Amino acid sequence: MAAAVRRREISARELLDLHLARIAERNPQLNAIVSLDEERARSGAAAADEETALGRGTGPLHGLPFAFKDTHDVAGWRTTYGSPLFADHVPQADELVVERVRGAGAVTIGKTNVPEFAAGSHTFNAVFGTTLNPVDPTRSAGGSSGGAACALRAGMVPLADGSDMGGSLRNPASFCGVVGLRPSLGRVPAWPNDNFWETTSTSGPLARNVDDLALLLSVIAGPDERVPTALGDPGPDLARPPEVALEGLRVALSPDLGGLLEVDTEVRRVVEEAGASLAAAGARVEPAHPDLAEADDTFRTLRAWWFQSAFAELLAAHPESFKHSLADNIRAGASLTGADVARGYAQRSMLSDRMRVFFGSYDVLVMPTSQVPPFPVDQEYPLEINGRPMATYLDWMRSAYLITVTGCPAISVPAGQTHDGLPIGVQLVAPFGRDARLLGIARAFERLG
Repeated sequence: MAAAVRRREISARELLDLHLARIAERNPQLNAIVSLDEERARSGAAAADEETALGRGTGPLHGLPFAFKDTHDVAGWRTTYGSPLFADHVPQADELVVERVRGAGAVTIGKTNVPEFAAGSHTFNAVFGTTLNPVDPTRSAGGSSGGAACALRAGMVPLADGSDMGGSLRNPASFCGVVGLRPSLGRVPAWPNDNFWETTSTSGPLARNVDDLALLLSVIAGPDERVPTALGDPGPDLARPPEVALEGLRVALSPDLGGLLEVDTEVRRVVEEAGASLAAAGARVEPAHPDLAEADDTFRTLRAWWFQSAFAELLAAHPESFKHSLADNIRAGASLTGADVARGYAQRSMLSDRMRVFFGSYDVLVMPTSQVPPFPVDQEYPLEINGRPMATYLDWMRSAYLITVTGCPAISVPAGQTHDGLPIGVQLVAPFGRDARLLGIARAFERLG
């Protein structure tokens, strides 16, 4: 699409019209796009066409319609964070990831729906309601980037941004049958930022295939002088992933991380089939997994600490305006001590080094993205897996958040489906900083399908 706009085979206005028509067709049912502003979108597309006519429309996303995740501040656009407390909030400035996408020439059309303050991996809130799965609207689209993944799969947008703390890019990618990357920490810097050293969450890209995802990553990645923790590699270097041969690739295959995960039988089947496909292509596939025994405590401790820091005062002032699961998680952070937080960071350091050693023997870890297929949309979270009860709204997300606290890049790639046609993705994990090679491996795997 971007190339067609540059070659003037289609105008930005015509491209916008095609997407608005798809939004009109699918969004009333799916509820993925929120705060849509067609008038401003048309003005933006007209401005893009003027830039093209003047020979200035050279940005990598020039003329592409774009809806930003509703937790990301977009100057002049309603941004609610999925909370009734911010139902009428309009930021005055773009945050960094938005600044980069708009600077690359994208045409803003609106926002994508999120759970309240991006908490939980099922997209519903009291402002806009629930986003439905585009493959089966009786099922969840995942979250917190559920609106983004749904809009992508339904053809309402060509690319989407998201963010990921405990799986918010990866879970909806798996549920909707698209590609979602949680990049290495520091690959996509955040600004403004109250705490540069809090590193459980990161922004990242979603797309319908790996090459498209690399295009968006190349725009949002790269250093920024305001962010001391940003990696120094230029973003444009990521636009074209390297070719990676599967023959001889050292693959660690683990459906359950050595018993740390309860995994739905159909998800396990798809992960094992992915390993068999890689082996048939010449990869050296072995059953293996890193030791992540401390990762659950690490994630839950640091997540509760972050939520307490970010939302404790707001919760105290407006206790009736928070969903119960989020309020409970915020309050859990109040009981943490300095020793608890210190333990969490010490364990993160140990887990990071353990992954470094593990990847001395393997090129990639293949495992489930989500432990379950898309669950019924009327549930807040899966209540059980294979008959085993899930005690909290986080329990079923371990396959994603145990990887979060390693700092390694992880990508969800469509890999199969349940017997009744629901999408299932597999998660590919690579050493820290090896995002480009991970994209190359993911593209090679994608081609097997």
